[in-house]
Amino acid sequence: MTTTRSLLSLSTRRSLLRNAKGPRLPTLTSPKLSNLSTPRLLAQGTYTRLLQCVPYHATSKVLSTTTISTSTPPVPEVYKPPQTGLLSLLPASWVPYAELIRLDKPSGSYYLYFPCLWSTLLAAPLAVPMATPTAVLSTSLLFFGGAIIMRGAGCAINDLWDRNLDPHVTRTKFRPIARRAITPFQGIVFTGTQLLAGLGILLQFPFSCFWYATPSLLFVAMYPLAKRVTYYPQFVLGLTFSWGAIMGFPALGVDLLSNSAALTAVGLLYASNIAWTVLYDMIYAHMDIKDDAKAGIKSIALKHDKETKQVLTGLAVTQVALLAGAGLATGAGPAFFIGSCGGALVTLGVMIKRVNLKSVKDCWWWFVNGCWLTGGVVSLGLAADYLVRYTQTEETGKDSAWCL
Repeated sequence: MTTTRSLLSLSTRRSLLRNAKGPRLPTLTSPKLSNLSTPRLLAQGTYTRLLQCVPYHATSKVLSTTTISTSTPPVPEVYKPPQTGLLSLLPASWVPYAELIRLDKPSGSYYLYFPCLWSTLLAAPLAVPMATPTAVLSTSLLFFGGAIIMRGAGCAINDLWDRNLDPHVTRTKFRPIARRAITPFQGIVFTGTQLLAGLGILLQFPFSCFWYATPSLLFVAMYPLAKRVTYYPQFVLGLTFSWGAIMGFPALGVDLLSNSAALTAVGLLYASNIAWTVLYDMIYAHMDIKDDAKAGIKSIALKHDKETKQVLTGLAVTQVALLAGAGLATGAGPAFFIGSCGGALVTLGVMIKRVNLKSVKDCWWWFVNGCWLTGGVVSLGLAADYLVRYTQTEETGKDSAWCL
């Protein structure tokens, strides 16, 4: 017997469709479907079952039914090496380590550096004799190098603690330890190398700085753990990132234990920087607020989501008030109060008013640029005040020498 390939007639197909299991399907005689071909109906999701018919000995037998899904399954995200920027220029084996220290995202280093710079500028007029511009500049550059290294070490410590949490957060799931491009052991060795490099920079300062700086390592290690037990880990981060507010004074030879004005200024400046850290990191935390809730990571953004702008406003006022108090303690002049305090109040106010906390992109923009806006105006005001006072001291010294 010859096997022939035959097509089901239209009436047979209708009969088979009526007898098929499942919900009754629209027929080809429907007014809306009469002008559409079967492939087009399938593409539109009208038929969810396709009868596969195979002719056998001149007969057509229904062997099975197959469900057709018209939706495209989501494609899982895959890590892609950087194609642009600084990291794209590095050897492939270096890229994971550069990502670990956030070399392509330097804002954290700047946030760590600004308290060091402010402390140096605030302490300079209190040094005896007053610190020269050359001394202030060299000290500031050492702090900048230390901020880059220690921020990288802090990021590595954070990622080691969070290696089991980061894969569950969209923004962090491709971090090198989370995606296993770096093993925990390699991360520990690399972190140790950074800490040794940081120690090398620290030893360039007066040795008293070693004793002032060492306790900060405790807070560096505590921050990743704080995210697991409290909704206010940003305060622990503030204790860590603000430590530079202490270091400028001993770096220029100002003894905090014997100089009450300096000690008062340090306490107020340190507290001011804590308020600033909580403020900007609260905006930063809004980028991960949904993923943090799912992963069980706590943050001040989750705790005060509905009243975030009120909290930010309170932090801004606190920061500026404490900063002004630090200036009063050191005898700062109008350049500081107008430039640093007034400028900070304006830049923080604009940021708080304009930031869209529901937009990840907008929160990131203000986190990055707010660093330079507020950090910049405070630095310029402090630098102007220092230069005015230094110039006045020089002129006074010349007048005294002329009289002699």
